[in-house]
Amino acid sequence: MSHGRLMVLACMLIFMGLSGRADGSLKREFRGAWIQCVNGQFLGMGTRQMQETLTYQLDKLKQYGVNAIIFQVRPECDALYESGIEPWSRFLTGRQGQAPSPYWDPLAWMVEQCHKRGMELHAWINPYRAKTKTTRELASNHVAIKHPELVFAYDGQLILNPALPENRDYICKVVADIVERYDIDGLHIDDYFYPYPAAGQSIPDDKEFAEHNNGIRDRGDWRRYNVNLFMKQMYETIHDVKPWVKFGVSPFGIYRNKRSAPAIGSNTNGLQNYDDLYADVLMWVNNGWVDYCVPQLYWQIGHKAADYETLIKWWNKYAGRRHLYIGEDVERTVKTPDLNDWRVNQLPAKRRLHSQMDNVNGTVLWYAKAVVDNIGNYGSVMKNVYWKYPAFVPTMPYIDGKAPKKVRKMKFVDIDGRPVLFWKAPKGKGWKNEAVKYVVYRFVGNEKVDVNDPSKIVAVTTDEFYEIPVKEMVMGAKVHYAVTAFDRMSNESKPRKKSIKY
Repeated sequence: MSHGRLMVLACMLIFMGLSGRADGSLKREFRGAWIQCVNGQFLGMGTRQMQETLTYQLDKLKQYGVNAIIFQVRPECDALYESGIEPWSRFLTGRQGQAPSPYWDPLAWMVEQCHKRGMELHAWINPYRAKTKTTRELASNHVAIKHPELVFAYDGQLILNPALPENRDYICKVVADIVERYDIDGLHIDDYFYPYPAAGQSIPDDKEFAEHNNGIRDRGDWRRYNVNLFMKQMYETIHDVKPWVKFGVSPFGIYRNKRSAPAIGSNTNGLQNYDDLYADVLMWVNNGWVDYCVPQLYWQIGHKAADYETLIKWWNKYAGRRHLYIGEDVERTVKTPDLNDWRVNQLPAKRRLHSQMDNVNGTVLWYAKAVVDNIGNYGSVMKNVYWKYPAFVPTMPYIDGKAPKKVRKMKFVDIDGRPVLFWKAPKGKGWKNEAVKYVVYRFVGNEKVDVNDPSKIVAVTTDEFYEIPVKEMVMGAKVHYAVTAFDRMSNESKPRKKSIKY
């Protein structure tokens, strides 16, 4: 690292030390990252190389403090998983409908790998998009080939028509299949509802508006109504199959501009969810049709049309009825100087804003590879400052707020001269009461056993034992270990304690 870069990093760390929550001490915080396939990052890779690439990414993301992965598995009515409904994705194998060779199931593999690292895995789908601009060939079992009447063409894409009830049913059938067969923690959709406006083009839905308007005269209201029906049906579908699977949405960062909605709009001037994409995000949040919302605030502080500070305050004020996480653009953050000190990038100022927002419960990073590549030292700074200690995703009492019971029968056993801490799972039946992982805390001497202190966490594991490493053995000192159980909704039990003296 050059002397200049070291100086910039030093300035950042000094500046961060003055900002809120800079000691990494938050124990509950959603720390997510998007891993996308539609950018073609996996094209041309065989099974082994893609697994090696993902393994490297997951290891680095874990090291940098990430606790949830949002993995794209359905970019254009296709599949990066074994599906009996839709064809294999070309973004996996290079040709739609072609299975990977050697054969593997990326979603099943990612679920296993993320859970092994103590991370959540949220499966990310694009609900309506049936073909991206760059796709030239569709498989024979693709929905647009089998049922061309269900899609419309727009700006080089094919879109499942949101006005058709059979499309809502079709997407929910796909989602139910994913939720049923895979042990995912969440189902995630992004900002593609009705297509982003393209100059000189109009959405071809005159026929559907005439036949399915349900008495709604305004076409914009009718389109929003169609999407609202879908969102409610999607939420109910997911929770009917598995009540613990979280449903999240990542909308475009502006709901409405003030000039469109003087009473509620933000002081911005850009594309609008409500007016341009027909996505009434606040209705979904306020009606409880989503479990979390991640507005994509990819702009910088001081952006003329979409100021980051204006928008994070707006979402904090209006979207607090469900969990609110902020979608962050890594590159733009580290490549834009702070408004008050050009030597420092905007990461410290953005983190300080996060700490001031009562309803912001976390961050999702766009995109994972930028973090892995440590652009602008982003990953290193998160690891060393803001995400220094482990954190767990926030609880969702509106799904389940009851913690499991304590672990049982905790004891130390000497195995080949090394102490191993063993315990038994707590008693409990059903998804609300069963433990899915355990957290081990360590305290030395007269330290108070405080499981609210994440700096004392030494392990997050699915095992029912913990091998004490040599570095934790303090000769002559009494060491206290505490173990807690976590259920599927990240509710934590009371600790069971055990002490040992070396």
